[in-house]
Amino acid sequence: MTLLPTTYINQIGQHVGATVTLAGWVYNKTEKGKLVFIQLRDGTGTIQCVVFRKNVSEEVFAAAKSLTQESSVRITGGVRADERAPSGYEIDVTAVEPVHVAEEYPITPKEHGTEFLMEHRHLHVRSAKQHALLRIRAEVIAAAEGFLNDNDFIRYDTPILTPVAAEGTTNLFATQYFDLGTAYLAQTGQLYVESGMMSFGKVYCFGPTFRAEQSKTRRHLTEFWMIEPEMAFADQDDNMVLQENFVSAIVQRVLARRSADLATLDRDVTALANVKPPFPRISYDEAVERINAAAATGTTVQPDDKPLPAIMWGEDFGSPHETFLAAQFDRPVFVVNYPTAVKAFYMQPVDGRPEVVHCADLLAPEGYGEIIGGSQRIHDMQLLEARIREHGLNPEHYRWYLDLRRYGTVPHSGFGMGIERCTAWIAGTHHIRDTIAFPRQLYRIYP
Repeated sequence: MTLLPTTYINQIGQHVGATVTLAGWVYNKTEKGKLVFIQLRDGTGTIQCVVFRKNVSEEVFAAAKSLTQESSVRITGGVRADERAPSGYEIDVTAVEPVHVAEEYPITPKEHGTEFLMEHRHLHVRSAKQHALLRIRAEVIAAAEGFLNDNDFIRYDTPILTPVAAEGTTNLFATQYFDLGTAYLAQTGQLYVESGMMSFGKVYCFGPTFRAEQSKTRRHLTEFWMIEPEMAFADQDDNMVLQENFVSAIVQRVLARRSADLATLDRDVTALANVKPPFPRISYDEAVERINAAAATGTTVQPDDKPLPAIMWGEDFGSPHETFLAAQFDRPVFVVNYPTAVKAFYMQPVDGRPEVVHCADLLAPEGYGEIIGGSQRIHDMQLLEARIREHGLNPEHYRWYLDLRRYGTVPHSGFGMGIERCTAWIAGTHHIRDTIAFPRQLYRIYP
């Protein structure tokens, strides 16, 4: 006898009037005299299974009563359409086969604190809202890769262990690499993916990246997943067109395929419906002017209603600045041409303005901040080597990267999108930790 069910809950509408076997876990259970109501989940959905004492044997009724929260079970019964049921269908149970009767489950329907839930994250992911969030995350990943694959980008996997920093030396996780010295967990795959760009023209890498930042904000994780496309013969304008089409495709696919999950999260999708090209573009210079003009009038920033701080030209934006800027538009906005001093060494300076570089941060609305960072890369070897030295780095460590400029260099551009930040914005969840199964934060590495 196979252990597989005859169908899954998300396909139950195809079996009205038929008898099916479902396999899953008890999400909730209530008893009312001769009736036992079992909310069964199987990973594809949840359905109510009704056990009526007069319709089953004493053994089956006793088995139903024995089930506890999160017990695993196989349930057989007839499928009935019922408009009153949350899923639109119910199961009239004829057989109950417990697989395992669970011990008392630590996460009950009552409220639990964040620390408790994070300590039990391996169980917390079974809850309805976490389940919805992680399904949306999976859809974001599938949409991102699908868009790039459909547009002839080649996936080009890059190493997680690297010998040098890619962006900065102050936020690296280090480890001893046999007798070869210190290795670091990758901050980005970008430098390596550029080698693929010189081979295939259009490539992307996708995988975990690591930042040892002493940050505890709701937007930061120490381990997160990033997808990073790179294009040959592309300038920063080409780069932004790719990004707005990319993000729009992801949002529209999630709206089309994950509407039930968004509803579970009580997500107002009105703003998401506006996420279509073109996205507005403002310069860093204009952004600073807007921020300082608003700060001078005592403008406050949601959700804390704290005064917007002024900013000096040359400083990077903080969370309140990004929130304020994004609130001026009805869709994501590009802020372009940041100061050279606050950006990575590989970004192409603007002609006639070496103090700024060809780059863009894509800011999401509703206070979610930067979801994409991208730039045109330096393609001149001498300039790149000079920038490496200016950042206090050893050009010898980047010999292979400089080689890409020695042999057939071309103007090229790319970007990186953090999966968790994008998911948090689309799902409307407050904290980024909820968008990954096992968040790694400054004070959390368990479980």
